[in-house]
Amino acid sequence: MEWLSGIWNDIVNYFTNNWVNILLFFAILIIGIIVIKIVMTIVRKVLGRTKMEKIAQQFLCTILKFVLWLVLILLLLSQIGVEITGLLTALSAVILAVGMALQNAIANVANGIIIISSHMFKKGDYIIINGVEGSITDINFMFTTLITVDNRKVTLPNSSILTSNVTNLGAYPKRRVDFTFSVAYESDTELVKKIVTDVMKSDGRVYLDPAPFCRLKTLGASSIDFFANCWCDNSDYWDVYYYIMENVYNEFKRNNISVPYNQVEVRERKDKVKMPVVGKKLPARVEKERKEEPHHELFNVNFEKSKKGRKDKKRLKAEKKQEAEKVETVKAEEAARVFMSQPERVEPQAEQPKAEDAAKVEKAPKASRASKKPAAKASTTKTSQAPRTSKKSGKQKTETVVKDKPKTKKQAKK
Repeated sequence: MEWLSGIWNDIVNYFTNNWVNILLFFAILIIGIIVIKIVMTIVRKVLGRTKMEKIAQQFLCTILKFVLWLVLILLLLSQIGVEITGLLTALSAVILAVGMALQNAIANVANGIIIISSHMFKKGDYIIINGVEGSITDINFMFTTLITVDNRKVTLPNSSILTSNVTNLGAYPKRRVDFTFSVAYESDTELVKKIVTDVMKSDGRVYLDPAPFCRLKTLGASSIDFFANCWCDNSDYWDVYYYIMENVYNEFKRNNISVPYNQVEVRERKDKVKMPVVGKKLPARVEKERKEEPHHELFNVNFEKSKKGRKDKKRLKAEKKQEAEKVETVKAEEAARVFMSQPERVEPQAEQPKAEDAAKVEKAPKASRASKKPAAKASTTKTSQAPRTSKKSGKQKTETVVKDKPKTKKQAKK
C-alpha cells in the first residue's frame, strides 16, 4: 500500500503549495458564471424591445453564450497552468476541420440568417416552393417546415429555398379569388354576368371595394367562357371560393343556363364524292448510281495504315535516288562540254640520236658496250603519242607510250 500513500502525499503537497491558485480558480469560476447570467439577461431584454424575429434573437443569444463560456474555460485553464497557445492552435485546427466537413450545414445556417433578416416569409404564410405548397409552421437556421393542405409535413433546406422561386400567398392580408365559368352559346351574356356578381356580393366575407368583377373572356369551341374575381381576407380564401362555385351552379340551373359539353358536329353525305385528280401517275423507279466505297474491317485498319506507310517510304526513296542520278548526269554533261571546248594538248617529241653517235656506239668494244648497256637503256628512250578515246565521257585523251630503243641491229631487224 505504499503507492497509495505516495499518491496521497503528492495530492497533499500540491494543495499545500498551490492553495492560492486553487482559491483563485474557484473564485474565477463563480464570478464568471454570475457574469454570464447577468450579461445574457441584459441582452435578452434589449433584443426583446427590438423588432427582430424571435428566431434571430435566440440565435444571437446562443452564439453569445457560447463565446462567454469559451472565454471562462480558457481563463480557468490558464489559472491551473495549462498553456493556452497550444490549446488555441489545436482548437483552431478542430474548428477548421469541422467547418470543412459541415460545409452544407454552414451554408444552410447562413441562408437561414438571410431568410430571417430579410423577412421573406413568416410563420403562418402560405407559400409555394418548387411545386410544394403549404403553410409555414417553423423556421430555423437549418430548415423550414411546411404543413400541406392534406396535413403532410415537408422540410426544406434553407439553401434550396434561396436558390428557388418562392410564391408567398400569405404576404398580404387581402387575396383575390379567381373563377372561370363556361356556358352554352345560346345563353344570355348579361344574365350570366348578373348572376355571378350577385352571388359574389351575397357573401359577407367578400369586399365590395374593390367590387366583384365578371366579363366575357373567350369564345371556345363548345362554350363561351366568363372570367370573374373578388377580394376577401387571406384566411377566408377557400371558404369564399367554395361558396361562390356552389351557388353559381345552382343559380345557373334555376335560370335555365346550361353548362355545355364538348360538341362535335357530324354530317352524312349521300352523293358520291369526286376528288379532283392532279398530275400524272407515278413514274417508274430509277436507281441512283452510287460509287462503292471500300470497306475496311476494324481489325485490318492498323495493318492497312502500316502497309501504306511502308509503300510511301519506298516510293520516296526511289524518287530521291532518281533525283540524285539526274544531278550526276547533268554534272557529267557540263564537264564534257567544258572539256570539249578546250584545245588539245600536244606533248613534245624526244630528239632522235644523231648518226655520228650511233657509229661511235657501234665501233666501241664489247666490254665497254656491255658496261654502258644499262645507261643506254635509261637514256635512249623514245616516246610516242597515240590518241585514245574513252567510252564513258566521249573525250579524247592523249597517252604517252614509252618504247625501248633496240640495243643492236639484229634486235632492230627482229
